Amino acid sequence: MPKPTPVSQDVPSYVLSPLARAGVLLRDLRQLALPDDHDSAAPHRDAHYLLVVLTQGELQLNVDFEPVVLRGAVLALIGPGQVHQLLHAEHPQGWGISFEPGLLESAFQLVLEQGLSRPYRLDEHTPFYVRAVALLTLLADCQAGAADTYSGRTQQTLLMALLSLVAGQLAPEPAAVPDREGRGPQIERAFQQLLRQHYAQWKQPAQYAAALHLSVAHLNDTVKRQTGQSVSAHVQQRTILEAKRLLGFTPRSVKEIGYALGYDEPVYFGKLFKKVTGITPQQFRRQFRD
Repeated sequence: MPKPTPVSQDVPSYVLSPLARAGVLLRDLRQLALPDDHDSAAPHRDAHYLLVVLTQGELQLNVDFEPVVLRGAVLALIGPGQVHQLLHAEHPQGWGISFEPGLLESAFQLVLEQGLSRPYRLDEHTPFYVRAVALLTLLADCQAGAADTYSGRTQQTLLMALLSLVAGQLAPEPAAVPDREGRGPQIERAFQQLLRQHYAQWKQPAQYAAALHLSVAHLNDTVKRQTGQSVSAHVQQRTILEAKRLLGFTPRSVKEIGYALGYDEPVYFGKLFKKVTGITPQQFRRQFRD
């Protein structure tokens, strides 16, 4: 089977393997390289989620310029668009589950992305661990079996059961969520979804507020209460993160990157980058590549 080809001429970006069934593909971590794989040791990003469930061994990764070391029993999530690479593997055991973003219900998305923004340590003696391993084992068994009319749906159902189990482990207890927050989490989740889609075009809080049928003040107050940061700060940080990716892994000029991220004035883009990071785009590129 041919290797997948990048869908971008900039940072290599890959779609889900053709081996996937109904948008879900489970991999045994003892087999890190399969015939259809892309080069996981080179910086790249995927158009899908990757949930890593490491039970033994060690994996060393770089994810969006941050070193990530996974040891022993641990959960980790890499989201669509995150630039990552495998630096080292030492006798890893466990599973890697790749799945299409459309399969992830919005109720789980924010919980999983926030709860797994850092690796989550697992306790092998807890009911959660036992149930998660049981679901993964069953998913692997179903994937290895012959395909039928409902095999894809079966795998999706098992995936959702696993993600529900993980989300329940990560989310705060219902009693710990103050009633006064009302629709706050829902508004933040809707804002974060819009931000992923439109950060390169929408720079003003008013654009997000209009899409959510809210006043700018209400949206900003809600997002700040939920996250500690304003709408503008979220937009700037998301934009600068993508700028770092393009500066680090593509040959594009600073001017081209600024245009691609919605800034018609290169000087303004440079000033914003320095305001957020403390250095100029050119300095960041030199430091990263040295």
